[in-house]
Amino acid sequence: MKRISVLGSTGSIGTQTLDVVANHPEHFQIEAMAAGRNAALFLEQIKQFHPKLVSVQDKATADQIRPELPQGTKLVYGDEGLIEVAAHPATDTVVTAVMGSLGLKSTLAAIEMGKWIGLANKETLVTAGHLVTAAAAQNNVKLMPIDSEHSAIFQCLNGEPRRALQSITLTASGGSFRDFSRAELEGVSVEQALQHPNWSMGAKITIDSATMANKGLEVIEAHWLFGLNYDDIHVMLHPESIIHSYVEYVDGSVIAQLGTPDMRVPIQYALTYPERFHNSSPKLNLAQIGTLHFRELDMERYPMVRYAYESGKLGGTATTVFNAANEVAVARFLRGEISFLDIERIVEQALERHQVAAEPTLEEIEETDRKTRQEADKAFL
Repeated sequence: MKRISVLGSTGSIGTQTLDVVANHPEHFQIEAMAAGRNAALFLEQIKQFHPKLVSVQDKATADQIRPELPQGTKLVYGDEGLIEVAAHPATDTVVTAVMGSLGLKSTLAAIEMGKWIGLANKETLVTAGHLVTAAAAQNNVKLMPIDSEHSAIFQCLNGEPRRALQSITLTASGGSFRDFSRAELEGVSVEQALQHPNWSMGAKITIDSATMANKGLEVIEAHWLFGLNYDDIHVMLHPESIIHSYVEYVDGSVIAQLGTPDMRVPIQYALTYPERFHNSSPKLNLAQIGTLHFRELDMERYPMVRYAYESGKLGGTATTVFNAANEVAVARFLRGEISFLDIERIVEQALERHQVAAEPTLEEIEETDRKTRQEADKAFL
């Protein structure tokens, strides 16, 4: 029986994680859960999975759900509550599915307690990869990727010596606007941007897919997860999202991981590794699909990927700036304050203005994150 804490249980990855758990009750037990402000859904989850500890984003939400909690369920809230859920002594595995840099401190707390991490919060590694990977190594903790691309790479590397690895390639659907020219992106709406052609995801990730910032974040995450130089990490446009990513070895052999676009598959593998369990996800039928398409990624068409590579190669606080500026810009776009292309402009401006600290402490990362958000919130006003 694997005992699990879920951070971000009411989000897209969180709800699909609970689907996996519900399909295998003989293997998984939810010990603790954290959510934001979606009180109604969170209460449903609590009553279904009976965690011992739950946390919400703020006191107001805590006061709202407290009268309806089952007897014996402890309730906490805020940043400290999130950390308490992550470090819950009864759990051995923590799925980090909270959005943005919010997940950093809670993930570090779980690692320090020796818990395996099911990592769906890519911003944790983007913001502080050197701290997270060092802590994981020190505490003998496995970082199990949940992103479909990183799970694919992880699976393709199984059983192969790292010295034989030549490069990895992350595939990208191209997002909502993959068939739009730069000129056609002027004036696109929030509703258009949220129509992802392949995946069912939350609003922030869907916008990140439209700008391709998501793929840039994944490049930085891959650098830390697999210890590769940025020159050995490539991105390929693949509209069908059937090949989730692939690996090339020094002898020219290419190993790819294929499957239907269903996040429950990589979530389940992260929880069951090294075993594989049956699931109800649609099975891949290549004959029915018939044809797969690929094309090179154009860095001029998708400058957010270029900014990610540039900030990754600079290292230090540069990736913190990339992530923080993007988070703020996406939130402003979703609120209707800025245009779609302003997201790129805000991130570019933030990176141009920043003086990089090479080996930042957690406190320096947090200060860089705070300042970047403050400035990005005012840009183009």
